Amino acid sequence: MGRTPEAGLTHEFCLNGLAGRCEVYGPDRSAILNDQAFETARATISGWPGYAPTPLVLLPGIAKQAGIAALAYKNEADRFGLGSFKALGGAYAVWRVLRRSAAQAGISRSDDKAFAAHAAGLTVTCATDGNHGRSVAWGARTFGCNCVIYIHETVSEGRKQAIENFGATVVRCKGNYDDSVREAQRQADANGWTVVSDTSYPGYTDIPRDVMQGYELMAFEALDQWPHGAPPTHVFLQTGVGGMAAAVVAHFWRRFGADRPVFVLADPLNSACWLETIRNGAPTVVDGDIETVMAGLACGEISELAWSILEKGADAVVGLPDASAVEGMKLLAGGRDGDRPLVAGESAVAGLMALLAVSGKDAERTALGLTENARVLVFGTEGATDPLLYEQLVGLAPEAV
Repeated sequence: MGRTPEAGLTHEFCLNGLAGRCEVYGPDRSAILNDQAFETARATISGWPGYAPTPLVLLPGIAKQAGIAALAYKNEADRFGLGSFKALGGAYAVWRVLRRSAAQAGISRSDDKAFAAHAAGLTVTCATDGNHGRSVAWGARTFGCNCVIYIHETVSEGRKQAIENFGATVVRCKGNYDDSVREAQRQADANGWTVVSDTSYPGYTDIPRDVMQGYELMAFEALDQWPHGAPPTHVFLQTGVGGMAAAVVAHFWRRFGADRPVFVLADPLNSACWLETIRNGAPTVVDGDIETVMAGLACGEISELAWSILEKGADAVVGLPDASAVEGMKLLAGGRDGDRPLVAGESAVAGLMALLAVSGKDAERTALGLTENARVLVFGTEGATDPLLYEQLVGLAPEAV
């Protein structure tokens, strides 16, 4: 049997009583994410300069530790040079916003000069913990529009500077991530800007749908790279608002139907909106102090669109203490058990650490069907997006790993 990665770490585990293994993907979910829209996203993003599939890294040492047959880690640390999978979503949504706006203005897709002039008069905005804002800012610079990004009180200066390096105006506001989401929407309404958010809420779904459609490319690549004859039996996914997790689940669900893998979500205990949502069987807001070292997952409210998919598509959720994220970063950096050393940011390791957490609990393994023959896929969603913080947490500079 596997063991938890650090003595004394505690986690919480909850099965999803609403999960429907035999339920078809269906038209309602297809209205959110579907094959045709994915092919559009794939064709667009794969045509951008610098596109290359990110590597799928096998971790046999950690697999042995977890008591499973195989473990693969989709390493998003070098995606478009932005350091995270978010490059697939925010920038693609900016592109879609600009193309829709140009079409409404009667500008031909082939008229590059008119498109550039039109884009220069538009402003996109969003709230961010760091990575999504960097993607939106990069997209705005790449496609020629203006950009204003809102960050909350505890977003690091390193992440703020990384966004500013792409030419965006960055505004720090009071409160937590969910407060910054509301502030971005208020300012957009007042100034005629377009919000490019990765979270959806009543009346705002089209753009988050584009973001999620971009994220699906990560799942497509992982399956294309999968080295084993049979597909993964389990996929562990960190949550945040849930857009990435829902995109991966949707992609596998459409491809494999009832034979899709078991999906396990991973929340920080300090901002466990998905843990509470799954427990309650309905979207649940987590109030108060939701800050966590897993900064990209510090969200108190789930995405409406993500719930439409994960309500039936997620099989369980694990809540993790912050210490497990730091241990996971060190585990990968150290290349323990003979595995290749990897640089992983604080939010990148939640899925991996959820696997290790449940692998040491017989009842949880049984509930998930996590046997010695299990083949597990996890997504390392970011590298060292704040190098100084990474060095403080891991004790090594990223370049020394």
